[in-house]
Amino acid sequence: MTGQQPDTVYTHGHQEPVLRSHRSRTAANSAGYLVPELRPGQALLDVGCGPGTITADLAELVGPTGRVVAVDASAEVLEQAAAYVAGRRLDNVVFEVADVHGLRYADGEFDVVHAHQVLQHVGDPVQALREMRRVTAEGGVVAARDVDYASMTWYPQAPELDRWLALYQRIARSNGGEPDAGRRLLSWARAAGFTEVAATSSTWTYATPEQRTWWGGLWADRILDSAIAEAAVAEGFADRAELERIAAGWREWAAAEDGWFAMLHGEVLARG
Repeated sequence: MTGQQPDTVYTHGHQEPVLRSHRSRTAANSAGYLVPELRPGQALLDVGCGPGTITADLAELVGPTGRVVAVDASAEVLEQAAAYVAGRRLDNVVFEVADVHGLRYADGEFDVVHAHQVLQHVGDPVQALREMRRVTAEGGVVAARDVDYASMTWYPQAPELDRWLALYQRIARSNGGEPDAGRRLLSWARAAGFTEVAATSSTWTYATPEQRTWWGGLWADRILDSAIAEAAVAEGFADRAELERIAAGWREWAAAEDGWFAMLHGEVLARG
């Protein structure tokens, strides 16, 4: 492809509170819709691999004879992913910096192309899916899963969390992303030219004391120490005092004995 690529701005950044969340992701809790499609010997491209926890699980599922290429826009996070995969004693994964809008791989090079929580952040999700389709072999599959922020719901109600959600959506859209991507995956896949698209959904729920402490704590930290916090202040969307109030709201929610939080993810398996 030629011409200028659309911008990809990763709204969350790669600070510790963000990676704390990402390191909890596995194939079981984040790619269960794809797992039945995997078998030893496949070539798999993992787009936006982050710290590599899902990547490692996928590599085990296509190994030992299958190969995985894991790509991300951040060279720094790829170093962490490579260290994690090495710690799992896996030798069938290579890591490369790449832009999903213009992949450097050959047509039909991979049997499976996977992207988890990626399309919500890219400048042109349809072009990204076209590229993922291009590098997928005939008979192969493209798998994408994205959250839908507008679907997020919680109890007890808290005005600070209402403000958090509105602020996040504003920042994400100012970065050129679409935070409610989950509901759009089917439409985007069809626009990218796929002829067969199976659309499903799944949820993450945080309701035990341990889950609330983890989820509420990491978002209290993220709203104060991440690219989200930096953008909120730099763009004039919120000041530091408001971010502190939002963080306190997260901690208050996490401490509630009947606290509950859930979010919906859209998923597609796209072929053709």
